Amino acid sequence: MRTLGLDPVHDVRSAFRGLCAAMSRPGTVEGVPAPADHAVLATLVDHEVTVVTPDEEVRGALDREGRLNEAAPDTADIVHTRGVPAWDVRDAKQGSLTEPSNGATVVYRVDSVREGTTLRLHGPGVPGTRTAAVTLPPPELQALAAAQPYPRGVDAVFADQERVLAVPRSAGLEVA
Repeated sequence: MRTLGLDPVHDVRSAFRGLCAAMSRPGTVEGVPAPADHAVLATLVDHEVTVVTPDEEVRGALDREGRLNEAAPDTADIVHTRGVPAWDVRDAKQGSLTEPSNGATVVYRVDSVREGTTLRLHGPGVPGTRTAAVTLPPPELQALAAAQPYPRGVDAVFADQERVLAVPRSAGLEVA
């Protein structure tokens, strides 16, 4: 993904490690190469994964590398959005009781993963409860919470310029 300013080896490896750390400790903020949402997409998207993104630059880069397999927001494996999407996150794939891992991963590009609406998280990877904040309005975050009917649901990754915060489907999410 050199066309996005990312080194396909070092930056993607760094993004993968940051993403794994953020997913295993929901609500923690991890540094990744900038721009963080592009680094996450470069890490997660290959030719077998379906994706939807409003970002023409990302779409073009994925297409040039043979990794663009586009789908609608309700059927895509990876759903990328800048801020609040034009579609309802509750319509994203949520997997099934037998295959909860078939749920989508929603990558939100936000202004900050340290300011904004306060979230309370609990569950696996969270000792007790943890608070976090992202710059999305409460209704979008409440819709995200509704899109996570454990064990099904969507995984969410919030990315600002150089950091990520993750809320996997296994985490309980409450909007404060």
